[in-house]
Amino acid sequence: MPGRGGNSQRFGGRQPYELTDDSPVYVISVAAQLSGLHPQTLRQYDRLGLVSPDRTAGRGRRYSARDIELLRQVQQLSQDEGINLAGIKRIIELENQVTALQSRVAELQQAVEGAAVAMRQREQQVHASYRRDLVPYSEVHQSSALVVWRPKRSRRD
Repeated sequence: MPGRGGNSQRFGGRQPYELTDDSPVYVISVAAQLSGLHPQTLRQYDRLGLVSPDRTAGRGRRYSARDIELLRQVQQLSQDEGINLAGIKRIIELENQVTALQSRVAELQQAVEGAAVAMRQREQQVHASYRRDLVPYSEVHQSSALVVWRPKRSRRD
């Protein structure tokens, strides 16, 4: 199957028709059934920016499995916890921010680890470049002994 390799590269390493949690596949009526909410409630949540599904070319809403899970969380926060929609929107924004920051921290940790590896390699290169014919320096210990030095007399004297 030589033709499949090109498609895999075009779609970021995955097959073109591979479904993920972010694949927008559910129309609003199915999303409403799966989330236990009324379709009008889903439209309101979309207008408020709580859950924003993808849109088709004809502007129809398409919900992903991740959107359905988010709808369930919104319902749970609203009904069970008594949080108003503005508070829920803020919670979702903060959770998204935390997720983004965690991702950035992971990127930075990888960068630091890569820099540390590069530094160790460079350090090894520097140590390998030392001249081996040099005598290592050792610290001289001073003593209290007195040494008298007398220059040799030249033969002319």
